[in-house]
Amino acid sequence: MTLATSELDITPHRDLYPPIEPYDTQMVDVGDGQQLYVEQCGNPEGKPVVFLHGGPGGGGTERRRFFNPDAYRIIILDQRGCGLSTPHIAQAHTPREMATNTTWKLVEDLEKIRELLGIERWEVFGGSWGSCLSLAYAETHPERVTELVLRGIFTMREQELDWYYNFGASEVFPELWNKFCEPLRRVGHDFSRDNIAAYYDLLWDDDPDVHGPAAVAWTTWEGATTSLSFDRSHIEEFSDPNFALAFARIENHYFVNHGFMVEGQLLRDAHKLADIPTVIVQGRYDMCCPDVTAVDLSRALPSADL
Repeated sequence: MTLATSELDITPHRDLYPPIEPYDTQMVDVGDGQQLYVEQCGNPEGKPVVFLHGGPGGGGTERRRFFNPDAYRIIILDQRGCGLSTPHIAQAHTPREMATNTTWKLVEDLEKIRELLGIERWEVFGGSWGSCLSLAYAETHPERVTELVLRGIFTMREQELDWYYNFGASEVFPELWNKFCEPLRRVGHDFSRDNIAAYYDLLWDDDPDVHGPAAVAWTTWEGATTSLSFDRSHIEEFSDPNFALAFARIENHYFVNHGFMVEGQLLRDAHKLADIPTVIVQGRYDMCCPDVTAVDLSRALPSADL
């Protein structure tokens, strides 16, 4: 299968494209008191593609550089509560402020942005949580998606969350896992119980001396284990206290609520994507998003290129 790329010359590229600046930025009111940062880069007449960042809550840095700026009209946004979108969850006081931050609200946001920008159909590109949101969006609005490019597949199943936050990845990185567990030990957590739920209490504790270190420990675990080689700069980025608090709170909120989906929903409904050209790109040693999930998706969507 070959991705439909219209008549534009879109050739494979092994490195990230050079840094570029957006030609348009705006704050989009999507309701519920939420203002989303949206930017457009590249060629205004090019093929529309929307980039969905990871996390949830990750925002993004090098997002513009995945696409040939001569060929693509690149749409980038910060999802609710993170990045340059407001209100920022790092400034939240209670978890009630997360009530309108759900997978299906994000799907609605994408439709509002697409309509605002006057785009009939677009390519959807997402990695990690971004692959999860891409699947949720495409299964809801398949008629609006020209192609799917999914990297580091994550579908919010219980086994995926358990692998990374309860038992599995812990056996591969025991020294880093020990640091992840430190905030839980301080409050006498019973490690036979779910670590994600226990972290929820820490991240929403009123005391900054509790929620601050917990957030940094949560994000440092991810920053340290999501690259093939040890990358100190990546860890430092994830350890920034303001970034860490929003990232950890949003991510944990989604995980505690199982992504606001029934178990296995995205794989169950993958048949809805059969007519959408899809490419799955997966790293064998991805700790956060194990290879088995990509294989399971390819079985549920045999028309996809894995």
